Amino acid sequence: MKKRVLVYFLFVATFFSLQSCVSNYVVSNSPTYKSDAKFASLDIKPITNNSDNQSKKVLASISNANAYIKRSAIENAIKHSNTIDNILSEAESYLGTPYRFGGTSRSGIDCSAFVLSVFGAAAGMNLPRVAAQQSKEGDSVEKAELQKGDLVFFSHRGGRISHVGIVEEVTAEGEIKFIHAATSKGVMVSSLDDNYWGPKFKFAKRVIKENNFATLNN
Repeated sequence: MKKRVLVYFLFVATFFSLQSCVSNYVVSNSPTYKSDAKFASLDIKPITNNSDNQSKKVLASISNANAYIKRSAIENAIKHSNTIDNILSEAESYLGTPYRFGGTSRSGIDCSAFVLSVFGAAAGMNLPRVAAQQSKEGDSVEKAELQKGDLVFFSHRGGRISHVGIVEEVTAEGEIKFIHAATSKGVMVSSLDDNYWGPKFKFAKRVIKENNFATLNN
């Protein structure tokens, strides 16, 4: 009798033990599967959002850079235009000043002193004293591309530069007028179409360029 009770007890104990193992197996695995799926969905969203944010930042940076370049270009063009206007205004204030060889003042001035005085006062530039040295400054400019403020150089004999003037106007018809200190009438306005000055014209230089003002404005 005791043996039957013992066998029965062992059978019951074994049965409940197996039920407990099966229950533990199912419970422990089911949450793990759901939890992994949940984390997988959460991991995708931040990556997508970060990518969108980065794209927006790049586009915003490009837009800001383009706006800055345009603004700087406009500011440089305005500064350049104002400087040229100041140069011509200063030059025209000398009109009627008598010519004097070696002269450097409004009581009497020669061609190169006139140019260096004008550019020094209006643009803060220090040009050489004589025309031949001034002709080595700046960039060469073709006659057809001359603009206000450019320097025009002349030679009275041979190839030596002996005279200089400042382009004052380029008309719609292409006539180039320049202001200079002439030996005959002092500071005056002449034209490259003149029978006298036309043949003596050698070349032109540009010492005031728009990119001179292309500085970073922070």
